[in-house]
Order: sequence, then C-alpha cells, then structure tokens
Amino acid sequence: MADRYLITGGAGFVGINLVRYLLAKGCDVTILDISDFDFADVVDRVRALKGDVRDLDAVRGAMAGIDVVVHTAAALPLYKPADIFSTEVEGTRCVLTAAQEAGVSRVVHVSSTAVYGVPDHHPLLETDRLFGVGNYGEAKILAEGVCEEFRESGMCLPILRPKSMVGPERLGVFALLFEWAKEGKNFPILGRGDNPYQYLDVEDLCQAIWLAATLPPDVANDTFNIGAKEFGTPRSDFQAVLDYAGHGAHVVPLPEKPAILALRILETLKLSPLYKWIYETIGKESFVSIEKAEKRLGFAPAYSNRAALIRNYQWYLDNYDQLSRASGITHRAPWAQGLLRFAKVFF
Repeated sequence: MADRYLITGGAGFVGINLVRYLLAKGCDVTILDISDFDFADVVDRVRALKGDVRDLDAVRGAMAGIDVVVHTAAALPLYKPADIFSTEVEGTRCVLTAAQEAGVSRVVHVSSTAVYGVPDHHPLLETDRLFGVGNYGEAKILAEGVCEEFRESGMCLPILRPKSMVGPERLGVFALLFEWAKEGKNFPILGRGDNPYQYLDVEDLCQAIWLAATLPPDVANDTFNIGAKEFGTPRSDFQAVLDYAGHGAHVVPLPEKPAILALRILETLKLSPLYKWIYETIGKESFVSIEKAEKRLGFAPAYSNRAALIRNYQWYLDNYDQLSRASGITHRAPWAQGLLRFAKVFF
C-alpha cells in the first residue's frame, strides 16, 4: 500500500485535518504550502515545504519519493480573481505535470460542488451540467478540465466534489455563527430557512480521500460527490448550534429578496465578507447525491450536519483564547464581518 503522501495546501483547513488523519494511519507526509506550517502537535512529524503550486520547480522539488498526491491547494472566493484562476487552473496543471514526470501513482484532486452553480433540481449527480457561479466556481470547472486531460493520458486521478466543509480548524464564514452563538445573539438567516441544505464534516472528507487514494484504480479513478448523509435545513441546523450554546437564542428569518439586495450592495462596496455564491444559495435547496461514493468507494459519513456544526463550535470554544483575532480570507481565519458586525445590535 502506498504510504508516502504529498498534500498541497497542507497548512490549510482541509490540509491539516488530512495531515493528522494520514499520520494516524501510519503514513509519511510531506506538505507544500505558501503559508507556514505552524501546528505544534504534528510539526515534528511532517516534512513541511514552503512553496507555491504555481511554481513548477517548487512542485517538482516536493515530489521526490512520493506515492500519492492529494491536491487541496486553492485560492478561495475572497482572493483576487487573477489569483483564483492562476492557482486553481495553472496550479493544478503544475501539480499534475510534476506528478506525471515523477511517476507518482495517483493524484486525488479535491474540487468542490461549487461547479454545479445554483442548480434547478436536486439531488445533484456527478453527471449533471457544470455551471460555476463567480470566479471560484468557474475556476474549479476549468481545473477539473485539466484533470480530465491528465486522466485521459493514463493517470489515476480521482476527483472529489465536497460540499461546504466544517470541523476543527474551520472559521471563515462560520465564525459569524460561532461568535454570535457564544455571545447569546439571535442569528439571522435568509428566507424561511426550511430548505434542505447539506454540509460535510472534514473528517468524512478525509475518509473519502483515503478511499480514493487506496482503492484499486478501476474503482477510484472517477468523479464523486461527497457530503453528509444526514442533513437538515439552515433553520434546524443553525438552531442546533444556538441550543448547544445554551443562551436561549433563536434563528431569525429575514425577507430573502431585500436581504439579498442589501448583501449585493455591501459586497460591491466591500463591506461584507458574504459573496454571491453564499447569499444566493443559502436560501435554496442544496444537496448532492452521495450514492455513487457509497456504492463504489464504500464511503460512509459519520457526521450529520448538526453533529459536524456542533463539533466545530466546540472546537471554537476550546481554542477561543488561542484563536487569532486577525481577519483573513482563508477557511482557517475569521472573515472580516464589515457592517455585519454592527447587525448584532439588532439581534
């Protein structure tokens, strides 16, 4: 069994969770990231390389002795458009080129269900049309196209499309919910909030990556949706976090159309961290079929939406004193709330 892994984006939210998962499996782990790898619990057990996936020489240097690459590096939606496209598309090409040159046996590409855009039916299947919303969604589609090129040339290249992920180390947009829950504030949602909406615990994504990396190529060399098996609605799942916080706070529905208009204006003025794909999908049904991954890979998610969100919130509480108060644009940093910070006064 292959046991020497390279994780691109290994210092990110998905990356560090996967590092810990693979180390627990007894694997040797190398990470490549533009950020420092500053995790005291595992730093001495990992070969940490600093470099950009858009730098072909840097990626080539990370491939020595590697059996499997897990490509998680990405520029998230709050990055500049040029960085999103260059990281997602050209970065993916660099990783696959270097892996092919080094004779790496398999590359697992972590994509996103953002490739489906705002769909008109559910559940979504892997065969449904791809229609990205915003730069991130469009770039993810193009990156998958690069993967298809290399797969056609003979590379074993599983593509995973995970739903929005939560779990330890996750802040980003979820930091709003966790902060408001901790302070006992009611939490607003767009519309009635009774639309089915699926998330994914990062531990379950790690399970899917492991299966895609270790099962025979004739089983794994395909594209798979990955999400929670059990999920509720924004109203029910966010309320579960508020109930767990124990302050008696409630989810408060907001009229969807006026709220979306206001968020569009705030986004244009750069006064809100919420971008189009978030505020135009949170009030709509959003779930994928994971049947293919269940049947082909044996994928069996352990966490429901509620369990995943509460697990993430408890991690937030446990690590609150050590969390950086500096905002950022990655999943591991709280996003600047802009004018939304003042909205707490009304809730």
